[in-house]
Parts: sequence; C-alpha cells; structure tokens
Amino acid sequence: MRAVVDPNGLFRFHCERVNSVRSREVLELFSLLRGGRAALPPADDRVCRYTGDLGTSATICGRPRLHTSQTRSFTVSFLIRVQLPDRPGMLGAVATALGSVGADILSVDVVERGTGLAVDDLVVELPSGRLPDVLITAAESVDGVEVDTVRPYAGVLDTHRELELVEEIAAMPNPKQGLNVFAEGVPRIVRAGWALVIGHDGRDIYRMAQSSAAPETRAAKAQVDWFPLKRATIFDGDEDWVPETWRELGTELAATPVGTEDRVLLVGRPGGPAFRAAELARLVHLAGIVAVVLEAEQITLDRRKP
Repeated sequence: MRAVVDPNGLFRFHCERVNSVRSREVLELFSLLRGGRAALPPADDRVCRYTGDLGTSATICGRPRLHTSQTRSFTVSFLIRVQLPDRPGMLGAVATALGSVGADILSVDVVERGTGLAVDDLVVELPSGRLPDVLITAAESVDGVEVDTVRPYAGVLDTHRELELVEEIAAMPNPKQGLNVFAEGVPRIVRAGWALVIGHDGRDIYRMAQSSAAPETRAAKAQVDWFPLKRATIFDGDEDWVPETWRELGTELAATPVGTEDRVLLVGRPGGPAFRAAELARLVHLAGIVAVVLEAEQITLDRRKP
C-alpha cells in the first residue's frame, strides 16, 4: 500500500493484493473497499491535506496514525496477528524477521496458546515507502509461522485494560452511564471496531449502549433469532440477520450475556481477524464482572430513593 497526494490535496491509497487468501484483509486496512482505491472522506480530522511538507500528523479514516516530518517521511502502525509454533525462540525469530524489513515492534500480547501453537498480536511500526505486504512476507519467512491478518492500529496494546475499565464503570453514578463506559471500552480491550449492548423492553430489542464507532445500520429485529442469548457465541458474519454493510466489511462478530440473557454485549471486528475461543472467554469474564458492578450501582441507587 502506498500513499500519494492528488491535485486536490487529499491522500489516496492504492491497496495491492498480497495473495488470494489475504487480499480482502489488505484491501480493508483503511476500509477502502471500492476497488482498492478511494479518497479519504472530507470530514473532521480524518483528512490530511497537503501543505508542502505533509503537515504534522493525521488520523486516516479514524484508524492508522501517520507520523510525519519535514522530510516528508512517515510511519504507520499495524496490528499483526500471527500463529506460530509454541516453542522457545519462535517469537524472537519473528521479531528478527520483521526487523529485517524495517518494522519496529511496539508491543506484543499472547492471544491464545495450546496444542503446540500460539496466537500472538504484535503492533509494529512500518516506515515510509514500505508496503504492508512486506510484514506478511517477513513473518512467514520463519518456518511454521502463518499471518492471520494485518490491519491499521493506533497506539500500543492495552494488556491490562480490563481492571481500569471496571474501575471507570464503578465510578459512574448510575448503571446507564456505567453501561456506556463499558460499551466504549470493550473494543480497545479485544481490538475490535465497535461494541453494542442490546436489551429488550418486553416487545422489541433495542440498543442500551454503544461505542462511538458503532455502525448506524441496524440488524432487522425480526431476523435476530438468537436473542435472548443464553451463552457466549462467535457468529458467522454471513448469517441472515447480519446487515449487508457489515458483511461487505467482512465483520467478525461475538456476543455474550451481561448478567442476564436479555442484556447482550455484541462486538464487531470489521475485516477480521475472527474471534478466538480465548478472546470469547475474556469477554465472558469481563461481562460477568461488569454485571456485578452494575447491579451494585443499581442497589445503591435504590437505597437512596425516599
């Protein structure tokens, strides 16, 4: 992928195929799904206009962070999910391979381990002029390593964010605000795009809370046959109830009850990767803790009523 500047001063991106298996993920790195080429939307800080030296920094489509300088160079951060043999030295070998193409590893998190394999998330910074497919080529040059997905990512991995989020929720004056904080914080924890909390009012389902990046498109209520949700589930993104726009983005979906089967957390990850069993378990545990905190907040409110 390379960035160029058009005559109007807007960046455009050319997404090039890596291979038939991962072409979709590469095309979705910047949510540019219209033929692999699209201009950035002219709104808010999501547009970086050319000023002669590329300015200072800008968020592209709300995802990658470009760090620019007077020399017109910049770096872009990516989140790479890799599957590798679970034995000593393998992660070091991957780090060495990535370093050979100029990638700087910012943080690492173990997503899942078992049956001789490990799944790790790595946030890396790639310098100006390098296509993201070099990350895949470099990582898979190590025997036994397979790259699941590569996608833009700002910052480093928040590996202990759950405790901070629970503290924030507990500090809220009422359960409604606590639920809003919960929905906003979940995507960062599981490296997803958005989160919704769905409830039921006796007649229909509705959104109780949602993250700021949650899609406006809603699933047809009549088709959401899995609600109420009795147990945590990883959904097939091509199921009938999934809106077409979610499917176009290749959105991976996972859900878990929040204290009760009539209150459900739904998390979406546009462009993948698919949710792993360990990630679903992480959501289940977090939702269980948050449900207890919210119940305690409600009890406190009820006691204060005259």
